[in-house]
Amino acid sequence: MSEPQSEASRVVGERIRATRLKLGLSQEDIADLAEMHVTNVGKIERGQANPTLSTLVSLAGALNVDAAEWIANLTTAMLPERTHTVTAADLIRERHRLAR
Repeated sequence: MSEPQSEASRVVGERIRATRLKLGLSQEDIADLAEMHVTNVGKIERGQANPTLSTLVSLAGALNVDAAEWIANLTTAMLPERTHTVTAADLIRERHRLAR
């Protein structure tokens, strides 16, 4: 069973594809440079796969960019079926309120 596609995966994939195209490189080129299979690059660019940190860093290194550019401004609202909406700040605030 495949994982549901998330908005975050789609956005990261689009950003990676845009970087690659800006450099005039093929998926095969960056797959070779990042030492990964071209089908994985395609899945990542289409937002069909959630790349690991190692994969993001490998791709960023191959494309000579900062991987932070690809994940900038992503939010938890972009993740599928997220059940927790409480943040650490909310939890701390509530604990302080209850401690009074």
